[in-house]
Amino acid sequence: MSDPATTDPATPTTATEGQDGFASSGSAVADLTESSLYLNRELSWIDFNDRVLQLAEDDSLPLMERVKFLAIFVTNLDEFFMVRVAGVHDQVDARIDARGADGLAPTQVLAGIAERVTDLDRRHARQFSDVVQPELAEHGIRIVSCEESEAPGELMERHFREQIFPVLTPLAIGPGRPFPYISNLSLSLIVRLHDPDVDHEVFARVKVPKEVLPRFVEISANTFIPLEDIIAHHLDALFPGLEILSYDMFRVTRDADFEVSDEADDLLQAVEDELRRRRFGEVVRLEVGASMDPSLRTRLIEWLDVDEIQVYDVDGMLDLSDLWQIAGLDGQSEIRQTPWTPLTHPAFVPRPGDRDEQPDVFAPMRTRDVLVHYPYHSFSTSVERFVRQAVDDPNVLAIKMTVYRTSDDSALVPSLIEAAEKGKQAVALVELKARFDERQNIGWSRALEEVGAHVVHGIPGLKTHAKAILVVRRERGGVRHYVMIGTGNFHAKNARLYEDFGLFTTDRELGQEVANLFNTLTGYGHPERQRKVLVAPNWMREPLIEEIERTAAAHEAGEPARIVMKMNSLVDQGCIEALYRASQAGVPIDLNIRGICCLIPGVPGVSETINVVSVVGRFLEHSRIYSFHRGDEHVYYIGSADLMPRNLDTRVELLAPVGDPELQAELEDTLERCLADDTFAWTLDPDGVWTRRHGRTRCVHRELMERTVAQASSPAT
Repeated sequence: MSDPATTDPATPTTATEGQDGFASSGSAVADLTESSLYLNRELSWIDFNDRVLQLAEDDSLPLMERVKFLAIFVTNLDEFFMVRVAGVHDQVDARIDARGADGLAPTQVLAGIAERVTDLDRRHARQFSDVVQPELAEHGIRIVSCEESEAPGELMERHFREQIFPVLTPLAIGPGRPFPYISNLSLSLIVRLHDPDVDHEVFARVKVPKEVLPRFVEISANTFIPLEDIIAHHLDALFPGLEILSYDMFRVTRDADFEVSDEADDLLQAVEDELRRRRFGEVVRLEVGASMDPSLRTRLIEWLDVDEIQVYDVDGMLDLSDLWQIAGLDGQSEIRQTPWTPLTHPAFVPRPGDRDEQPDVFAPMRTRDVLVHYPYHSFSTSVERFVRQAVDDPNVLAIKMTVYRTSDDSALVPSLIEAAEKGKQAVALVELKARFDERQNIGWSRALEEVGAHVVHGIPGLKTHAKAILVVRRERGGVRHYVMIGTGNFHAKNARLYEDFGLFTTDRELGQEVANLFNTLTGYGHPERQRKVLVAPNWMREPLIEEIERTAAAHEAGEPARIVMKMNSLVDQGCIEALYRASQAGVPIDLNIRGICCLIPGVPGVSETINVVSVVGRFLEHSRIYSFHRGDEHVYYIGSADLMPRNLDTRVELLAPVGDPELQAELEDTLERCLADDTFAWTLDPDGVWTRRHGRTRCVHRELMERTVAQASSPAT
């Protein structure tokens, strides 16, 4: 990776540094703001995608799993460029020298990104062409060129004429015909032509219509030809009478981030307008075939008005995100991992007498808190059943829910629509600015409003990222709050792939605090600090830092003390400094961070007691758990927030305490299994390098599947 410690010459240094910029062994760094103590956010994210690529390169994994990881690598990188890299380019264009704690200038960050991504792209291309593609062929799945295909020529010609040719639109480039607009992430051919009638060279662009046609065309049983190859093979049909001099592929990535003013009179309309403008964002990346003619490459750079640092030469096929099509083929069980079917949580298993053999979710919640762990436990028989029961229960007065990301196949929003139709108070906090889910959320908003549900888009200036469902039920003596607080989105598809927790509780005080949060989001008022839940942006960073400081004080007082945290990303400088101070006090700290980590562990005198592990494997580790151990006191929080400035300062986030000792033990067991994993775990070292563990004796995903099965079959459960 690029040197994350590169700093401006004027930046003061308080420690002796080694050649990599990190504090040398034996040094003591008093200034915890020193740039050498922080990794760059963007380069750390690239390290995460490197770990994804390593899984695609791992020949111990089933072949189709490696195909999936090749596709995931590309989709990850696309979003990274559309949002994060676009933001860095904006800083450079605006001449804003906005440096993070790591001290890197935006131009240095762009150079580091280009260097690292170029290397990863090469590895990715080689892995597909040299390893995965041949292995697929060994198992009867062939991805070939037109020349390699054994299909009769007339069959391919007929398929082109009947299925592909009608949707193609060649666009000429020349006098009076300017270079056309290229939409975001579209795959195109650029063609250089010679017109013999006028002895003149002309150009054309042909878009590959993979939005409406399969990217991999099945020309015979399990034999596929890339769509662009068939088009290229028949270019003469698109340009009759012209000589094809050369052609190659290219792909454009545009800035897809946007800002919507919360002062807009109609926020929904403002988001729709911005979605239309998203198509016209500035180009941030140009991918071209590595074999492209240099003069053609130069022309493209001029036409698209990009700098050389934005151009990526790709060996082999562009845009292998479409490998999901291959991964989704039926059959081939021998090259797939054994499927996992989520189990119903033991507390929610139907009991004798349950109506229609559907579980009574409310009854066990009245007895004690329930902690559901996805995807090991079923989303449909917990979250969806919880809302479904609330809709059907005549004693339920209100259902309130946050909607950040949800899926078309989820029953949650349709259930909320039905609740409104039945006359219940149905409230949806729909976040219209959930990136890349805006259009779907607009649709849900309109559907809810049409049936009279209360639809609110949150507090101006903040995204509502909290995951909470509140059910208000009339019971003897008043009303009771039934609450579900999650670490992930209420998204049925993701719940089968993402690892998350959900807390189901009727705790009176916690329920009232969640009700207060909903009232703050739907009405006016300034949120106050609650006794139990932590709410960003007002009351989260400081309480968490206070927990860290109390743990350090307990350790210094001679009590057993430990901090264990699990999250997606650790970026916030204030939280990192607090962890550094706790480490300097001697507190053992274990961090399980899937993605970005700007903290550097193992630095003498600063972070010697900090251990950082990343688990990237079969399921996407997504839960956030913050635990603090001080003598006999054990404090656990779960919820929606990572320790990033955006989560702590510009989003509404919710962390809830888990106080039941048995549920705490379950969280602790999960954390320890993650930390012990030596199959899909990487360790971060003091040089900022992630190293994969290779023991292959512990696998957290396998162990948690086994634990879930054992719990489901245990008579004591």
